[in-house]
Amino acid sequence: MKKRMSLLTMAAALACSLLMGCGGSSGAEEKGELNVFVWTEYVSDSAIQAFEKESGIRVNVSTYSSNEDLLAKLKSESEGAYDVILPSDYAVEYLIAQGNLEALDKEKLTNLSNIDETFLNESYDPGNVYTVPYEGGVACIAVNTAKVDLDITSYADLFDPSLEGQIVVLDDYRAVIGMTERSMGLSMNETDPDTLAKVEEKLLSLKKNIKLYDSDSPKSALISGDCSVGMVWSAEIALSMEENPNIQIVYPTEGAYVFLDNWAIPKGAKHYDAAMEFINFMLSAEAAQMNISDFPYLCPNKAALELMGEEYVNNEAKNVPADVIAGGEFVSYLDTETLAVYDDMWTKLKE
Repeated sequence: MKKRMSLLTMAAALACSLLMGCGGSSGAEEKGELNVFVWTEYVSDSAIQAFEKESGIRVNVSTYSSNEDLLAKLKSESEGAYDVILPSDYAVEYLIAQGNLEALDKEKLTNLSNIDETFLNESYDPGNVYTVPYEGGVACIAVNTAKVDLDITSYADLFDPSLEGQIVVLDDYRAVIGMTERSMGLSMNETDPDTLAKVEEKLLSLKKNIKLYDSDSPKSALISGDCSVGMVWSAEIALSMEENPNIQIVYPTEGAYVFLDNWAIPKGAKHYDAAMEFINFMLSAEAAQMNISDFPYLCPNKAALELMGEEYVNNEAKNVPADVIAGGEFVSYLDTETLAVYDDMWTKLKE
């Protein structure tokens, strides 16, 4: 009987180990879990679930609302807290400079060929050593034509006094200050102190027009009619247009704030191989289609575009025109002293 019980105990322990629930090898544990930190309302649950089903890896998803939130969280957490992140262009530039990203194993990215070369080798990560593109777009203008008589064609028009208390803007200081700079014919990456003083003066004149700051779901205020104008992400406008036919998208004549978000692995990630498997899966045409279907931003994945059909390809709110991207500007990471000036401007705007 004792021998039989001993055998049963050994069998149970073996089974438990195989299921990674009772002290299996570290390799099995690492293969079984992945901690992903991404933008709110940006990665499809369907794509996450499809990856989990295919790989057997459990994905724990946390979200943030701005690159600054991402950077602050990475700084406050212990190294290895996250395995995959999704920073925008200028945040990538900063993370690389700080030595906070792991180099990607390109041999494991068998789906990298799905990415249009137009979106590769960007200045913030030459050669895509640390990142690969996910989705992108612009921060542009939404107008409810049933509520607004003003002919809005530019960022500059958002400062019109007739729009008092009507605008929802992104809760993102680089986007809103950058928009102000563009409205003045300046770069979104202005550093000259005297010029920034003028930018601050104009920025603060926008305060009366702003009703809401929202980067999570600004489309809600547009759809409900709570705000009649928005300076928000292009995909949020595309989704709001589906719910409210009075809403139109306007690409600013000054040239738009352009962004490209990228898959990356933070330094010290505990599940590097699983992270590479996850990123490669997200580069597949099928996963990209799931993500674009739920969150219709600009799609760098040419293989996915073939699956999306004419409704997406011909929709300028979802598939941002190439000339809009070419005429826009990426935000760059600025020096600490200049960022402090931007932060002070933002504080004054929101107080």
